[in-house]
Amino acid sequence: MIRDKMFFPPHKKSLAKVSSNGGDYCDLTDEELELDFQDLSDDLASLQELIFAESKHKILIVLQGLDTSGKDGTVKHVFGVTNPQGVRVVSFKKPTDLESRHDYLWRVHRETPEQGEMVIFNRSHYEDVIVPTVHQTHTKKQIQNRIQDINAFEKMLVNEGVTLLKFFLHISHKEQAQRIAERLDNPKKHWKFQLSDLTERQLWNQYQEAYDQIIKATHHKERPWFIIPADNKKLRNHFISSILVHRMQALNPKLPSFDKKLLRKIKAEAIALLGRRHQGLGSK
Repeated sequence: MIRDKMFFPPHKKSLAKVSSNGGDYCDLTDEELELDFQDLSDDLASLQELIFAESKHKILIVLQGLDTSGKDGTVKHVFGVTNPQGVRVVSFKKPTDLESRHDYLWRVHRETPEQGEMVIFNRSHYEDVIVPTVHQTHTKKQIQNRIQDINAFEKMLVNEGVTLLKFFLHISHKEQAQRIAERLDNPKKHWKFQLSDLTERQLWNQYQEAYDQIIKATHHKERPWFIIPADNKKLRNHFISSILVHRMQALNPKLPSFDKKLLRKIKAEAIALLGRRHQGLGSK
């Protein structure tokens, strides 16, 4: 059985020493994995529909990871079964002029979910602390201040009723090299490739250290991080779906109740209206 806590950040070892292949967490065959994932997808779709209908809960999902770790694929394969009416995907790019004139959390706060909504951040406010840490554009004090800001911001969201789940898609150095090569070999994926992907890859160790530090500093049981082994895409999708279904089931969403007297009145009026329409059509 997949348990959420299996994917919590490790206390005593670094992120670099955490397995990225997922085999240690799951012994299902490919066929069993496919069937189980389909069941999870059905459950996810049903739960999201209930949450949208009930219009009570707010869910925010953060996807972080190095280049090629599978953020886009996760959005497509895990969340593709949900109803677009109640789901939004937000991808944070380079700040616009307007966004740059505000604090770095301003554009993030504007995109947080309303009641009944699920929002997926494809990259997030964590870019504003990870990248400055790796490229050393900010002092240690500034980085620490941002970590404190993020903790306070996320605590406020949770206090306001947001269910916040943060996923780090953990791939190996070797797997990233293979995926970059595949993008270069496949013309349909050239649009995903940027020269910066190669230059950033040279900073692999620095990114691992930055994520290790910042994930541990911002992990909390009420706003947890999950380290998802992402070398195997099917296992990645299975793990994330399993965690989401478990957490959403805990919210116990229900269809909104309807006043029985009002319902009887509406039905009576509907029958009367349909009857008049049928009578009118029959007289022509």
